[in-house]
Amino acid sequence: MAKRPVIGVTLDAEPAGGWSKLPWYALRRNYFSSVIAAGGLPVALPHHPELAAEYLDALDGLLVTGGAFDVDPALWGGGAPHPKVTLKPGRTDFELAAVREALARDIPLLGICGGQQLLAVAFGGTLIQHIPDEVEGALAHEQPNPRTEPGHEVAVAGGTLLASIVGAKTLAVNSAHHQAVATPGKGAVVNAVAPDGVVEGVEHPGYRFALGVQWHPEYAVDPRDPAIFDAFVRASRG
Repeated sequence: MAKRPVIGVTLDAEPAGGWSKLPWYALRRNYFSSVIAAGGLPVALPHHPELAAEYLDALDGLLVTGGAFDVDPALWGGGAPHPKVTLKPGRTDFELAAVREALARDIPLLGICGGQQLLAVAFGGTLIQHIPDEVEGALAHEQPNPRTEPGHEVAVAGGTLLASIVGAKTLAVNSAHHQAVATPGKGAVVNAVAPDGVVEGVEHPGYRFALGVQWHPEYAVDPRDPAIFDAFVRASRG
Protein backbone atom coordinates (compact mmCIF):
# COMPACT_ATOMS: atom_id res chain seq x y z
CA MET A 1 0.00 0.00 0.00
CA ALA A 2 1.39 3.40 -0.99
CA LYS A 3 2.50 5.63 1.85
CA ARG A 4 0.08 8.47 2.53
CA PRO A 5 1.55 11.92 1.87
CA VAL A 6 1.70 14.11 4.97
CA ILE A 7 -0.60 17.13 4.63
CA GLY A 8 -0.19 20.05 7.00
CA VAL A 9 -3.52 21.63 7.89
CA THR A 10 -3.64 25.13 9.37
CA LEU A 11 -5.80 25.73 12.43
CA ASP A 12 -8.07 28.48 13.63
CA ALA A 13 -7.31 30.10 16.98
CA GLU A 14 -9.45 31.72 19.65
CA PRO A 15 -8.64 33.62 22.85
CA ALA A 16 -9.59 32.33 26.28
CA GLY A 17 -13.31 31.89 26.80
CA GLY A 18 -16.05 29.81 25.26
CA TRP A 19 -14.81 26.26 24.82
CA SER A 20 -11.77 26.75 27.08
CA LYS A 21 -10.62 29.05 29.85
CA LEU A 22 -7.26 29.19 28.04
CA PRO A 23 -6.48 30.17 24.41
CA TRP A 24 -7.33 27.30 22.07
CA TYR A 25 -7.02 25.95 18.54
CA ALA A 26 -9.94 24.46 16.63
CA LEU A 27 -10.98 23.27 13.17
CA ARG A 28 -13.98 21.51 11.68
CA ARG A 29 -13.53 17.77 11.32
CA ASN A 30 -14.55 17.72 7.64
CA TYR A 31 -11.25 19.36 6.62
CA PHE A 32 -9.38 16.40 8.08
CA SER A 33 -11.82 13.74 6.86
CA SER A 34 -11.64 15.13 3.31
CA VAL A 35 -7.84 14.84 3.30
CA ILE A 36 -8.03 11.30 4.68
CA ALA A 37 -10.67 10.26 2.12
CA ALA A 38 -8.37 11.56 -0.64
CA GLY A 39 -5.50 9.39 0.63
CA GLY A 40 -3.57 11.93 2.68
CA LEU A 41 -2.34 11.92 6.29
CA PRO A 42 -3.43 15.24 7.84
CA VAL A 43 -1.49 16.85 10.69
CA ALA A 44 -2.46 20.05 12.49
CA LEU A 45 -0.04 23.00 12.50
CA PRO A 46 0.13 25.31 15.54
CA HIS A 47 0.86 28.97 14.81
CA HIS A 48 4.62 29.46 15.07
CA PRO A 49 6.00 31.44 12.09
CA GLU A 50 9.56 30.75 13.22
CA LEU A 51 8.91 27.02 12.74
CA ALA A 52 7.49 27.29 9.20
CA ALA A 53 10.64 25.89 7.55
CA GLU A 54 10.82 22.98 9.99
CA TYR A 55 7.15 22.18 9.42
CA LEU A 56 7.69 22.15 5.67
CA ASP A 57 10.66 19.78 6.12
CA ALA A 58 8.13 17.20 7.33
CA LEU A 59 5.26 17.95 4.91
CA ASP A 60 4.34 16.79 1.42
CA GLY A 61 1.49 19.30 1.01
CA LEU A 62 -0.03 22.31 2.77
CA LEU A 63 -3.75 23.01 3.21
CA VAL A 64 -4.59 26.58 4.28
CA THR A 65 -8.08 26.65 5.75
CA GLY A 66 -10.75 29.32 6.12
CA GLY A 67 -12.17 31.03 9.18
CA ALA A 68 -14.16 33.99 10.44
CA PHE A 69 -11.34 36.52 10.03
CA ASP A 70 -9.58 38.52 7.32
CA VAL A 71 -6.12 39.10 5.90
CA ASP A 72 -4.64 42.36 7.18
CA PRO A 73 -4.87 44.93 4.34
CA ALA A 74 -1.44 46.20 5.38
CA LEU A 75 -0.04 43.01 3.81
CA TRP A 76 -1.31 43.91 0.34
CA GLY A 77 -1.37 47.73 0.36
CA GLY A 78 -5.09 48.01 1.13
CA GLY A 79 -4.88 50.89 3.59
CA ALA A 80 -6.83 51.02 6.84
CA PRO A 81 -9.02 48.02 7.67
CA HIS A 82 -12.72 48.30 6.84
CA PRO A 83 -14.98 48.34 9.94
CA LYS A 84 -16.20 44.86 8.98
CA VAL A 85 -12.67 43.44 8.89
CA THR A 86 -11.64 41.06 11.69
CA LEU A 87 -7.94 40.34 12.13
CA LYS A 88 -6.09 37.38 13.64
CA PRO A 89 -2.48 38.49 13.24
CA GLY A 90 -0.92 35.47 14.94
CA ARG A 91 -2.69 33.10 12.59
CA THR A 92 -2.03 35.19 9.47
CA ASP A 93 1.66 35.65 10.30
CA PHE A 94 2.10 31.89 10.55
CA GLU A 95 0.04 31.00 7.49
CA LEU A 96 1.80 33.55 5.30
CA ALA A 97 5.20 32.28 6.44
CA ALA A 98 4.15 28.68 5.74
CA VAL A 99 2.71 29.54 2.32
CA ARG A 100 5.82 31.43 1.28
CA GLU A 101 8.00 28.53 2.42
CA ALA A 102 5.83 26.06 0.49
CA LEU A 103 6.03 28.21 -2.65
CA ALA A 104 9.81 28.51 -2.32
CA ARG A 105 10.05 24.71 -2.19
CA ASP A 106 7.29 24.13 -4.78
CA ILE A 107 5.34 21.99 -2.32
CA PRO A 108 1.66 21.52 -3.31
CA LEU A 109 -0.70 24.09 -1.81
CA LEU A 110 -4.48 24.17 -1.48
CA GLY A 111 -6.13 27.32 -0.11
CA ILE A 112 -9.79 27.30 0.93
CA CYS A 113 -11.91 30.45 1.48
CA GLY A 114 -9.63 32.77 3.47
CA GLY A 115 -6.78 30.44 2.56
CA GLN A 116 -7.43 31.21 -1.09
CA GLN A 117 -7.29 34.94 -0.35
CA LEU A 118 -4.02 34.50 1.53
CA LEU A 119 -2.62 32.54 -1.41
CA ALA A 120 -3.45 35.45 -3.72
CA VAL A 121 -1.71 37.86 -1.35
CA ALA A 122 1.36 35.61 -1.34
CA PHE A 123 1.31 35.77 -5.15
CA GLY A 124 1.39 39.58 -4.86
CA GLY A 125 -2.35 40.08 -5.41
CA THR A 126 -4.90 42.33 -3.73
CA LEU A 127 -8.29 41.89 -2.08
CA ILE A 128 -11.71 43.51 -1.89
CA GLN A 129 -12.15 44.43 1.77
CA HIS A 130 -15.96 44.27 1.87
CA ILE A 131 -17.91 43.01 -1.14
CA PRO A 132 -21.20 44.89 -0.47
CA ASP A 133 -19.31 48.20 -0.55
CA GLU A 134 -17.34 47.50 -3.73
CA VAL A 135 -19.41 45.22 -5.97
CA GLU A 136 -22.65 46.68 -7.31
CA GLY A 137 -25.48 44.15 -7.34
CA ALA A 138 -23.41 41.58 -5.45
CA LEU A 139 -24.85 38.22 -4.51
CA ALA A 140 -25.24 37.21 -0.87
CA HIS A 141 -21.74 35.81 -0.52
CA GLU A 142 -22.44 35.27 3.17
CA GLN A 143 -25.32 32.99 2.27
CA PRO A 144 -28.33 32.91 4.62
CA ASN A 145 -28.96 29.18 4.11
CA PRO A 146 -26.85 26.42 5.73
CA ARG A 147 -23.29 25.88 4.53
CA THR A 148 -24.23 22.30 3.66
CA GLU A 149 -26.33 23.72 0.80
CA PRO A 150 -25.25 25.67 -2.30
CA GLY A 151 -25.43 29.44 -2.23
CA HIS A 152 -24.79 30.07 -5.92
CA GLU A 153 -22.89 28.71 -8.91
CA VAL A 154 -19.47 29.60 -10.27
CA ALA A 155 -18.19 29.56 -13.82
CA VAL A 156 -14.93 27.61 -14.12
CA ALA A 157 -12.38 29.15 -16.48
CA GLY A 158 -11.34 26.85 -19.32
CA GLY A 159 -7.73 25.76 -19.61
CA THR A 160 -7.08 26.07 -15.88
CA LEU A 161 -5.90 23.49 -13.38
CA LEU A 162 -9.29 23.71 -11.68
CA ALA A 163 -11.08 22.95 -14.96
CA SER A 164 -8.89 19.90 -15.53
CA ILE A 165 -9.67 18.66 -12.00
CA VAL A 166 -13.45 19.09 -11.94
CA GLY A 167 -14.15 18.51 -15.64
CA ALA A 168 -17.05 20.97 -15.64
CA LYS A 169 -17.84 24.51 -16.76
CA THR A 170 -19.94 25.31 -13.68
CA LEU A 171 -20.03 24.21 -10.05
CA ALA A 172 -22.58 24.68 -7.29
CA VAL A 173 -20.79 26.19 -4.27
CA ASN A 174 -21.47 27.28 -0.72
CA SER A 175 -20.51 30.82 0.15
CA ALA A 176 -19.25 32.22 3.46
CA HIS A 177 -17.16 35.33 2.83
CA HIS A 178 -17.41 39.12 2.76
CA GLN A 179 -13.99 39.66 1.16
CA ALA A 180 -12.72 38.45 -2.21
CA VAL A 181 -9.67 38.51 -4.46
CA ALA A 182 -9.42 41.71 -6.50
CA THR A 183 -6.25 40.84 -8.44
CA PRO A 184 -4.63 37.37 -8.34
CA GLY A 185 -0.98 38.46 -8.35
CA LYS A 186 1.87 38.29 -10.84
CA GLY A 187 1.69 35.15 -12.97
CA ALA A 188 -1.43 33.89 -11.19
CA VAL A 189 -4.79 33.44 -12.92
CA VAL A 190 -8.44 33.51 -11.91
CA ASN A 191 -9.96 30.05 -12.30
CA ALA A 192 -13.58 30.65 -11.21
CA VAL A 193 -15.99 33.58 -11.09
CA ALA A 194 -19.43 34.08 -9.52
CA PRO A 195 -22.34 35.43 -11.62
CA ASP A 196 -21.79 38.91 -10.14
CA GLY A 197 -18.14 38.91 -11.25
CA VAL A 198 -16.63 38.20 -7.84
CA VAL A 199 -13.47 36.07 -8.08
CA GLU A 200 -14.06 32.58 -6.67
CA GLY A 201 -10.69 30.94 -7.24
CA VAL A 202 -7.06 31.55 -8.16
CA GLU A 203 -4.13 29.39 -9.17
CA HIS A 204 -0.53 29.83 -10.32
CA PRO A 205 0.71 27.76 -13.27
CA GLY A 206 4.30 28.50 -12.32
CA TYR A 207 4.11 25.99 -9.48
CA ARG A 208 3.52 22.25 -9.36
CA PHE A 209 0.17 22.69 -7.57
CA ALA A 210 -0.88 26.07 -6.15
CA LEU A 211 -4.67 26.24 -6.15
CA GLY A 212 -7.19 28.28 -4.18
CA VAL A 213 -10.99 28.18 -4.10
CA GLN A 214 -13.28 30.61 -2.31
CA TRP A 215 -15.91 28.02 -1.39
CA HIS A 216 -15.63 25.05 0.99
CA PRO A 217 -15.16 21.82 -0.99
CA GLU A 218 -14.81 19.88 2.28
CA TYR A 219 -18.64 20.01 2.49
CA ALA A 220 -18.95 18.36 -0.96
CA VAL A 221 -21.92 20.56 -1.85
CA ASP A 222 -21.14 19.76 -5.49
CA PRO A 223 -20.38 16.11 -6.30
CA ARG A 224 -17.15 17.22 -8.00
CA ASP A 225 -15.75 18.90 -4.87
CA PRO A 226 -13.92 15.78 -3.61
CA ALA A 227 -11.93 15.76 -6.85
CA ILE A 228 -10.17 18.92 -5.62
CA PHE A 229 -8.84 17.08 -2.58
CA ASP A 230 -8.01 14.03 -4.70
CA ALA A 231 -5.90 16.12 -7.08
CA PHE A 232 -4.17 17.96 -4.24
CA VAL A 233 -3.22 14.78 -2.38
CA ARG A 234 -2.14 13.13 -5.64
CA ALA A 235 0.17 16.07 -6.38
CA SER A 236 1.55 15.79 -2.83
CA ARG A 237 2.71 12.26 -3.54
CA GLY A 238 5.45 13.81 -5.66
